[in-house]
Amino acid sequence: MISIITAIHNQIGMNKIFLEYLKKNTKSEFELIIIDNKSTDESADFFEKHGATVIRNDGNYSYPYSQNQGIKASSGEYMCFLNNDIIVGKHWDETLIQSMESNGLEVATSCGVERIEDEVQSKKLKRRWKKIKNTLSIFGTHEKNLRRMHKIMYKNWDRFTDERRNKFQGKVIEGFVGNTVVIKRSALDKIGLWDERIQGADFDLSMRVKKRSIEHGDIKPIHIALDAFNHHYIRLTIKTKFPPFKDRDNLISVEEKWGEEAMSKYL
Repeated sequence: MISIITAIHNQIGMNKIFLEYLKKNTKSEFELIIIDNKSTDESADFFEKHGATVIRNDGNYSYPYSQNQGIKASSGEYMCFLNNDIIVGKHWDETLIQSMESNGLEVATSCGVERIEDEVQSKKLKRRWKKIKNTLSIFGTHEKNLRRMHKIMYKNWDRFTDERRNKFQGKVIEGFVGNTVVIKRSALDKIGLWDERIQGADFDLSMRVKKRSIEHGDIKPIHIALDAFNHHYIRLTIKTKFPPFKDRDNLISVEEKWGEEAMSKYL
């Protein structure tokens, strides 16, 4: 079994799409742990109704704080930290985990609009998504329009992800795409939990894994599985203002923690 951990604050339309594709396209048995940061719509009740474990916070907490709550409630060998504003590809979990196992990885991410196999193809994909997003977002970010954007972008989603899986089976590149991070439980003994001071937690995680790899050699840097593709709406659904983080006084930047020299070395 795998543990899927997702933090939310409202966005009921996106949450419905997220769960629909999660159930349809996840091959492994999974537990879904939702960290609800005081949603004011029906999102928390929606996930609970559909069998998720919902941890209800008394305010809007930062990403790493929420993920650590999920870890404490999880039981799977693989912990999958997913944004709620994504659509997972067909058999994303099996594909990603098989790539991790075949490449000896304990931390990996899927690829997506943000980054695929090379810079040229990544720019091409990002330009296409930006054009579709900017054109259609004038009609709003409600559920129907989000689905329309995704349909126009990929036309046949299953075929698109199948083709990538067949073309790039088992191939990885060093780096990360932060909307889908998979960590094997054994890695926590080496790198620890998410640093709750850092809202840019995916960058911090990447540097901690890279540092551990260099200094101890018992873990590989984070890699992107090129055969596992999840679509990310990339901030499209958060144009409405979120309440301030309840733990905001505890937060520092990645730069404050690491310094310029370490960032150039590990990032």
